[in-house]
Amino acid sequence: MGAGKTTIGKALARRLDYRFVDSDHEVEARTGVSIPTIFEIEGEEGFRRREAQVLAEISRLAGQVVATGGGAVLRPENRQTLRASGVVIYLNVPLPTLYERTRHDRKRPLLQVSDPRQKLRELHTQRDPLYREIADLVITGSRITAQAVQQLLVREMGDSWKR
Repeated sequence: MGAGKTTIGKALARRLDYRFVDSDHEVEARTGVSIPTIFEIEGEEGFRRREAQVLAEISRLAGQVVATGGGAVLRPENRQTLRASGVVIYLNVPLPTLYERTRHDRKRPLLQVSDPRQKLRELHTQRDPLYREIADLVITGSRITAQAVQQLLVREMGDSWKR
């Protein structure tokens, strides 16, 4: 959440001449309502169920860069889907940077709590090992660019990332 998945994903897709897909936007497009509304009506579990359906569908297509919601890795079936469908890049951004990027965003239901910094720490503790479990490439830092991601892909994986 706030790591830059959408920004980096869009730029990387342009550089690679791939299609960009944001799984959160796909969920909203298919339901016709915002993610906060889904959380309000169906709770996190309802959202995660919809997210898993979208990931299963979009992962079947080639030639795309997919940005998932930060919690997509919570479900084992999503981790399996992501791992099997392409190269997984984990953007590991420091918690102070995540807080600065998300602190005024009211569209993030999980951060609408009394202590958003603590919530970010909890989410990171829970999700970090899951992302590391499936990641082909872990990029750490607060100033990650699409160009740097592409260069790392080529350097670390050669042409095998184009699967």
